[in-house]
Amino acid sequence: MTRILVVDDEPAIRRLLSGILERGGYQVELAENVREAISAVERSRIDAVLLDLGLPDRDGLEAISAIRTKHDVPIIVVTARDDTAEKIAALDLGADDYVTKPFDCDELLARLRSALRRSGKAGSADAVLTFGPVMLDTAHHRATCREEPVMLTPREFSVLATLMEAGGRILTHAAILERVWGKAHVGDIDYLRVVIRALRLKLEIDPSQPVLIRNEPGIGYRLMECPSSK
Repeated sequence: MTRILVVDDEPAIRRLLSGILERGGYQVELAENVREAISAVERSRIDAVLLDLGLPDRDGLEAISAIRTKHDVPIIVVTARDDTAEKIAALDLGADDYVTKPFDCDELLARLRSALRRSGKAGSADAVLTFGPVMLDTAHHRATCREEPVMLTPREFSVLATLMEAGGRILTHAAILERVWGKAHVGDIDYLRVVIRALRLKLEIDPSQPVLIRNEPGIGYRLMECPSSK
């Protein structure tokens, strides 16, 4: 499994990133400062690093420099610093990408997948997901249903992937919204309803009588096994 090192001194950010990454199929290791980050890269097989710059012991730029002297692991800076000079400095030192907080979860995962592919380190998180008649190729953003191509928007793709990764378990509205839209939107159920309606139109044999995407009233949604024939 692809292992991602999250380096951030804020527990809330570490929890948020851990949840996003684990739901995306990644294994997560955590560090709170530059010393722990360098130690983790030295002792473990780390496939990519998500790195904050405002760390308590040393500046995150020093971590980039130290890691780059020995390792070619992809480094994505995830920081509140939005100064152009900081961004240039990080990239010049060897960072692969730079994401400013607050970030969009989908965009961050897409940038991570891109960095992993460029480095040749893409692993199981880029696997093809299958559930009943639906197949998603997460690496190439392709979907098929009953062996027919389906055009999905990025939001539709992310919601469907989230449901497929749950393997038939119920996911609450809040869980799906946090995963796809971010923590600030956990109460925006109407956003989710619009996407679910669009997915049913594209995936269900009879959208008025859905059998694949099941609504659990007052709770959330889950995928159900259903016949693959038309």
